Amino acid sequence: MSSSGPDVLAIGEALIDVVRADGADHAHPGGSPLNVAIGASRLGLHATLSTRFADDEFGELISRHVADSDVWLTANSVAAERTSTATATIQPDGSAQYVFDIEWDWTDDIDFLPKAVHTGSIGAVLLPGGQNVLSTITRLRDDCIVSYDPNARPALMGDRGDAVAIVEQYVRLADIIKASDEDVEWLYPDRSLEDTARAWAVMGPALVVVTRGGEGAVVVTSDDSMSYYEAPRVTVADTIGAGDSFMAALLASMSLRGLLSVDKRGALHALPDATVTSLITDALNCAAITVTRHGANPPSIDDITIGQ
Repeated sequence: MSSSGPDVLAIGEALIDVVRADGADHAHPGGSPLNVAIGASRLGLHATLSTRFADDEFGELISRHVADSDVWLTANSVAAERTSTATATIQPDGSAQYVFDIEWDWTDDIDFLPKAVHTGSIGAVLLPGGQNVLSTITRLRDDCIVSYDPNARPALMGDRGDAVAIVEQYVRLADIIKASDEDVEWLYPDRSLEDTARAWAVMGPALVVVTRGGEGAVVVTSDDSMSYYEAPRVTVADTIGAGDSFMAALLASMSLRGLLSVDKRGALHALPDATVTSLITDALNCAAITVTRHGANPPSIDDITIGQ
């Protein structure tokens, strides 16, 4: 395996979000791991995406989208029989409800070593590809920082107990976790967001972040320190891609501070409060820009200053 690789490798689904709004359908490339790769690249990181989509009309939209943001695709990413879709209906509060048409048969084609590997969402759990993703993250973990966003999709995740078991396997592998309040509430309906964040932090991650939409985020570190952060007040167009933008900015902010390296794994468990605040503030600011735009359209380094 080559020791020279990208700053971030995102593994997971790339699909087409068919957004139903204002009486019309609009097709946008999406998928949480794709969005993270796009967001990270726009913020100055060398990002690669390993995924599965087809050489069809929708697939061409994805290919152009990642190329426009200088995201590299692994060689076997364009290998599906058809490109998956997620039809999103925008609700009055700007949130989206999804109906999925997805197949996920991802197999490991990773022959390089990134500084960090990110996964989550559908691609981390949906069989048969999800088991291969888990095996790959397990294989890479000793040499890479691992970030994880469960981005729970109840319609695709089957029994809640089974989903929790899979999610917790990734939690134990991850250095950095970002989950939404909706993720946590579905996975663990009988306990608070804070209790879940604390429970995850005990499993090994250095940083567990639970985002709460316009209310900001709660952060728990591995020493059981808990902090709350407010989100910037903005006018919301829709919330598509906000969490992915947050994750991408968190990784970019870590990279700009020299923290996106496996030899900094120990240091991540002893970050000064001021550094944690800077990381989370960067991520919240990027997410705030994203929600002012339609679709998953994260900011670029020209739009925002991070890592200061």
